Amino acid sequence: SILDLPGGAGCTSIDGMGPYDEKLWNSAGAAYGCAWDTGRAAVLQQPVKNSNALARATFQSGDHQFFIEGVGSNVEVAKRFSPNQISPGATTFPASSFYPSTGAAYNTVYNQLVKVFPSIAANYGLPIAYRWRCMECGNREIVTESKAARVLVGADGPVNLFGRTFDYRVGASRAFSESESTLGTGYNYTVALANALGTGKINPFLLPGEKQSDEAIALIKSTSAAGVVMYGGKTTLTQVDGALSGELFKLPAGTVMGAVGFDLRREEYKFNGDKRAAAARPVILNAPFDDVNALDGVHRDIKAVYAELLIPVITNLDVTLAIRRDNYSGIGSTTNPKVSFRYQPIPQLLFRGSYNEGFRAPSFNQLFNGITESPYAGKDLVDPAKCPTGLVDATKPGCESITPNILTGGKSNLGPETAKQGTIGVVIEPFNWFSANADLWEIRKQNTIDSFSTATMVANYNLFQEQFIRDAAGNVAFIDQRWVNAGERTTRGLELGARFNGKFNTGAQWTAGIDGSRLLEKKSRATTNAAFGPSEVGRFTFTGDLGLKWKHSAYVTYKQGNWSSMLQNIYRAGYDDQVLPGVANGLVKPANYNPKVDDYSIFHLTTTYTGFKNVTLTAGIKNILDEDPPFAITYDGNTGAGSSWEPRVADPRGRSFTLMATYKFF
Repeated sequence: SILDLPGGAGCTSIDGMGPYDEKLWNSAGAAYGCAWDTGRAAVLQQPVKNSNALARATFQSGDHQFFIEGVGSNVEVAKRFSPNQISPGATTFPASSFYPSTGAAYNTVYNQLVKVFPSIAANYGLPIAYRWRCMECGNREIVTESKAARVLVGADGPVNLFGRTFDYRVGASRAFSESESTLGTGYNYTVALANALGTGKINPFLLPGEKQSDEAIALIKSTSAAGVVMYGGKTTLTQVDGALSGELFKLPAGTVMGAVGFDLRREEYKFNGDKRAAAARPVILNAPFDDVNALDGVHRDIKAVYAELLIPVITNLDVTLAIRRDNYSGIGSTTNPKVSFRYQPIPQLLFRGSYNEGFRAPSFNQLFNGITESPYAGKDLVDPAKCPTGLVDATKPGCESITPNILTGGKSNLGPETAKQGTIGVVIEPFNWFSANADLWEIRKQNTIDSFSTATMVANYNLFQEQFIRDAAGNVAFIDQRWVNAGERTTRGLELGARFNGKFNTGAQWTAGIDGSRLLEKKSRATTNAAFGPSEVGRFTFTGDLGLKWKHSAYVTYKQGNWSSMLQNIYRAGYDDQVLPGVANGLVKPANYNPKVDDYSIFHLTTTYTGFKNVTLTAGIKNILDEDPPFAITYDGNTGAGSSWEPRVADPRGRSFTLMATYKFF
């Protein structure tokens, strides 16, 4: 940028811009570039229009009830984020779109460049290539409308079998959810925009205080692609289920209760891409079309049966035994048990625990998404089989930068994830004004369905050699990052809670409590043949939930008459931050660099009044102290998901006020 050249006005002369840190990102070619804060353009509270309807009718016939229920909803969401960036490219913005010598700012730009790079003086008259954020195009907007509905019919009541009375429940339902996403502002037809830029009437080199001409604005608007439907999809669920429960027989400690049931489901899924005729689909710049994943329609059938027993083993000791068998068409069958107990030797003391196994089938997207090829855009990748240091160094044979194509998408041969988990805990209530609980839990997931980052695959090349697809010359042509059944994850933690309550002399009631989670262990391995990696407790990870060592929600409530209030605290412990490429390889140590993300703590307050008949009024203040999220190295990938704060931990919205009125008709 001419703003960042020696003697220039500086990148900060334009609101939201700053000098690009080429060392931090290990990108020497951007030494005189400016960067714009895309995160600030993201709309944090997306506009939402939500309409819901519910109707239910119940008919009584003797001891039996028959019912029918209908539910419907319509939701419209507008996602808005940063304006598009235009970059030179042979298939997008070729030389014909570069800034021509006829442009009003050409001489100014040329003269600034020649002062710093006199060797290019002979190039006068040639068009100038550039990278430009099209602010005049407006923030990008994608409007998604979702419609959903369900119809349910069922019956329940008593039934006599084998001389005993049992309770039955049967139901049948059909539900669907359908969505369609349409482009709004900020999206332009690529060729039309390139041609408009090539006229020189649009000035991509505006200086502080300058603006585009009316003719330039009209040119940009003429290339808008607003109103084009990108894609849509529909899921349908048809289900029939039933259950039978009741007393089976008596033991000295009490009655054995039992239940059996079945669940039959058909899940259907279809996804359509671009609705425009195949012969009339001009390219739209950076529009996230998803034609590669279009599906005319797929389905799978799920059959399940289950049984459960509640056994009073001795006085105050109950044991529950359950088993469930599921069959997924195309995937297979699985049988999963569950055992739990509840022992209360005295009213003030309770012991509890459980063990169960689980099963998660891959989603339709993970199975059937099409394969997408995308060139690796960075310049920091080397062939891990040829470069022992793993760092780009053109002076060392085998350590040259490589840019293979990255394969992403689904795999039809994916298997299910399996899990084993257990808990054991205690609840104490020594006084009627105090209780506390502690539960130790552990979850072990196997055959996890994962898609690994390029960095992870390079760092563990010995485990992922098959994913590095080479050409006849032995060079890496593709890196396969599609979903795979990979390794294993183990997570262990301790859930803690405490409750207090009391009364004031005025008759007002108060309560206080805290629910906290202490993460004891979080580790994973990429494949079952690999060793477990380092602890992920208190460390940044690219995917999944962050392994925060401690988090809690605490509250205090006060109630008198028709008035009640609650003060709530949300707390998340800090963690070791992500490390950027330039820092990792030692090229730079940023000023005031802190490798740890600070703790995050905010307070909310709500007050409710119920003094009017059938009316409840609630007012609240979220984030009372107007706390900003702690700084975190989370790069915004043009979606507004992050940019200097971690969306999995913090809420970037400052202090806000809420007001809700609820009326109960009957």
